[in-house]
Amino acid sequence: MDKQEKPLITDPSFAQQVQKLHQLTIYGRWLFVGFLWLTIAPVSLWGLRTEISLWQQYFTWVAVRYGLFYHPLSTFGLTFCIGMTAAVLVWQSRNILLGLPEQEKQRLEKQVYRIRQQGPTHPLWKWVCH
Repeated sequence: MDKQEKPLITDPSFAQQVQKLHQLTIYGRWLFVGFLWLTIAPVSLWGLRTEISLWQQYFTWVAVRYGLFYHPLSTFGLTFCIGMTAAVLVWQSRNILLGLPEQEKQRLEKQVYRIRQQGPTHPLWKWVCH
């Protein structure tokens, strides 16, 4: 942003709009994680169904290791779901405990400024500016 484009951060409605955009970002990330758990995780678990029945009868960590090793797509799918969930949890925990980093605040402010400039034609206009 140029100096002439810089929004007034002291404007309470602008700060509220930045907060709304941050909330939308949080909801979007959790929706994505939920989508992963509803689509990829069941397919991955279905691929491991024979091993899971074996694990129920004779559970050993070696059986789990070999079951996951010989089903790489299912392993990747479950790992991706767990990894994305952990990433969102760490990201949100950091924001709650330490506050938003300055770089993230600036990114959100720039995005709100662009949404305000574009007006009602922007897809996020009605959620951020109203």
